[in-house]
Amino acid sequence: MTSDPLPFLRTHAPFNGMGALALDFLASRLERLSVAAGAVVLAPTDLPPSLYIIDSGSVEARQAGDTAMMDKPLQTLEAGQCFPLGAVAAQRPAINAYTAVEDTVLWRLASADFFALVDRSPEFNRYTLDHVAGLLDEARRQIELQFGQRNAEQQSLNASVGSVQRQPPACVARDTTIRSTLELMAQRKVGSVVVTDADGKAVGIFTQSDVLRRVVVPAYPDNSAIEEVMTGPPAVLDSRATAYDAMLAMATHGIRHLVIVDAEERVTGVISERDLFAMQRVGLRNIRKLIEAAADIATLRQVAVDVRRLCFNMQSQGVSAEKLTQFISGLNDQLTRRVIEINLGRDDLFGLDWAWLAFGSEGRDEQTFSTDQDNGIIFVCPDFADRDELKLRFLDFARGVNEDLAQCGFPLCKGNIMASNPQWCLTQEEWQERFSQWIRKPEPEALLNATIFFDFRPLFGNEALAKALRKWLLDQTRGASLFLRLMVENALKSPPPLGMIRDFSYDNNTEFPHTIDLKAFGTRPFVDVARILALANGVPHSSTTERLRGVVAANKMGGDDVNAVIEGFYFIQQLRLRNQQAGVAPGAENRVDPDKLNELDRQVLKEAFRQAKKIQTRLQLEYRL
Repeated sequence: MTSDPLPFLRTHAPFNGMGALALDFLASRLERLSVAAGAVVLAPTDLPPSLYIIDSGSVEARQAGDTAMMDKPLQTLEAGQCFPLGAVAAQRPAINAYTAVEDTVLWRLASADFFALVDRSPEFNRYTLDHVAGLLDEARRQIELQFGQRNAEQQSLNASVGSVQRQPPACVARDTTIRSTLELMAQRKVGSVVVTDADGKAVGIFTQSDVLRRVVVPAYPDNSAIEEVMTGPPAVLDSRATAYDAMLAMATHGIRHLVIVDAEERVTGVISERDLFAMQRVGLRNIRKLIEAAADIATLRQVAVDVRRLCFNMQSQGVSAEKLTQFISGLNDQLTRRVIEINLGRDDLFGLDWAWLAFGSEGRDEQTFSTDQDNGIIFVCPDFADRDELKLRFLDFARGVNEDLAQCGFPLCKGNIMASNPQWCLTQEEWQERFSQWIRKPEPEALLNATIFFDFRPLFGNEALAKALRKWLLDQTRGASLFLRLMVENALKSPPPLGMIRDFSYDNNTEFPHTIDLKAFGTRPFVDVARILALANGVPHSSTTERLRGVVAANKMGGDDVNAVIEGFYFIQQLRLRNQQAGVAPGAENRVDPDKLNELDRQVLKEAFRQAKKIQTRLQLEYRL
């Protein structure tokens, strides 16, 4: 057997795809080993583990423990395969014991040389990351099996809505009479009919609840055209979207039917709230009904507990962080709107033009299990009205809403960023002036305020006011070079916690030593960079991921690059959610000790931080800092 590994490497992936310099480096660092049959090649106690490449023979991987007691190995590795890639990449102990099945020849690569090779060879780096991602995916599948959810999830929550429709849609033309439409509904035994144009595209929808409200009660002539009483345009969803997407749309917009369309926007079906929740029974339907029907805050307080329980259950089922944070935000939005409606019954604001705004994580649709209030009001003061008197009415109303939200589990903001604070209950002109001051004079407090208030979206009232404010803001920030530059400098003050020698760095928190703040140094870099890119490029979204995707749409970033960044962001969000669900000590909700993570999570966390570092470096270069 030759002592030169190059001929062997050139015939096996991923080594045969590496550049010549990287391959020569690898060959020069490999140590040849001969192992007898039955000998242990690697034990979980070996730290740091080396990477082993099988030249000839075979190696069994068995779960750590008394290997003689195991009936069969977890895996048998043969020539050309390497192990334990995930453990070496994470610099953690291997979770399995590796034993030679027969006389075996191996090539050994020391841990330090492994990382040097990762830096020298993009091909090997990608191979390593793909391998770790595959292991992580397998780990997730095992979790699904453990919770007994895999079958249900594959058949419902992750299935496309196009694949779970029960029957073809009932469709009618615009000029079909109401009577004919009702006869069709009775004949087909359906609760809705889609109104389509000549091209088969949806222009409206008519449901059972519309029959009573729009036909029976007002005694509308049944020989009239259906387009006179339909709801249009209807909410539509692509047939490739998942049941999760449909659930989110219904929860967010307060609707019970979605029209399913194909790539050409032609109607292919209708999916109802009943269809969705009959499939997976997670309780969202009942919660939504309870929110809508709640007549007082005491009822909503109990519903808020149910919302949290539902989200915990979804977390346990392996729902992705992106969808889970959207669900949390969507249900919290519903709760907030109902609190506002209840308070409007006590403080009548009829005839006034205004909107309730959400800021911070709520404004970005990125709420976790632990969130407080960040809100404000934008209103229009008519020429004939007294602005100060009108503002007092809004403040009195907002005070009741803030207090009731606190009773429902949304703590009052410690920084008093709430609509009941006169500073954040302003007319459209006052908001513009406030924002303009921060942009013109970007002092530290102004920059801090921008990171909170520029992430706004409307929750209730006249959404056009918020949209107009967003358009005005983007017009101001696009050319505000000094402001953007200082925002970048501010963002770079929170670097991802990566150490100099391929490990994590830690802050000086004495209460929770050897931990990383996943909010301040994990998600914040992504949020800050996305905000700056959006403000600089006129992207009108408030959420981090939609801002990043908007930047791609504006041809300011590659799609592959942004996908990796988004995956990194949501992995950190997943760790935060997991931490909060576990009920850790107060103050540690967003903290994690990397040494307590399994080797896969540790490695993926490190890669997520690298993605954050990459986009920070992008800004640093662009603004020459």
